[in-house]
Amino acid sequence: MSYVIAVSGKGGTGKTTFAALSVAYLVRVTGKAVLAVDADSNANLDYALGTRVEKTIGAVREYLTENIKNMPAGMSKEVWVETLLQQALVEEKGFDLISMGRPEGPGCYCYLNNIFRRYLDLMTGRYDYVVMDNEAGMEHLSRRTTTGVDVMFIASDPTVRGVQTALRIRDLARELKLDIRRMALVISRVRDGLPENLRGIAEEGNLEIAGWVPDDDLLRDYDESGKALTDLPQESPARRAIEGILEDYVKR
Repeated sequence: MSYVIAVSGKGGTGKTTFAALSVAYLVRVTGKAVLAVDADSNANLDYALGTRVEKTIGAVREYLTENIKNMPAGMSKEVWVETLLQQALVEEKGFDLISMGRPEGPGCYCYLNNIFRRYLDLMTGRYDYVVMDNEAGMEHLSRRTTTGVDVMFIASDPTVRGVQTALRIRDLARELKLDIRRMALVISRVRDGLPENLRGIAEEGNLEIAGWVPDDDLLRDYDESGKALTDLPQESPARRAIEGILEDYVKR
């Protein structure tokens, strides 16, 4: 069974950085099959991983919705859907990547959606580890049907408003009754240690603190120049901090 890591948070909180470096850590340390899932509609996990997605699940779904009557002769709907979905999978050395794209639209067929969900559940089950980069609303995560999440890291910036947003994301996950076994807060771009007032807000809200990631000039340089974050050297303070958190949380 796959060990599933989800990363959630509003934009600009370092969640894609955390997801990308989680993939790199798992590839390097475990040597096992890793699937990266970009479930943020503002997708950019591929850039962070140093690759490029050409086709998203959302684009495949829209194509099928518009062309359902043009199915190739002699091919079942299930096989046709799965063939097109397989084409959306990006295969890289050490990991694979799939991008969800836009959530389901009002014109989607329930029949197609059921095939999509079943196929995605089967596909993720083929990997030892799955890392999902989610948006704060978690639309794609709420559409998963069978596989639960072992740990969800909720990313925040080092502000009161950011931690309060993280608490709301935790509450949303509970309201949606998502199968998430553990949720923990990660605060990014911290200078001079984690502020006590932020620690107090999280503790008062009963949100576990996984750790914090220091402000890192090297990471900022990689972001600004468009370099793959997975190429960050091991001495990068942000990379060391994220890998330290994963050491404590991820089953190996």
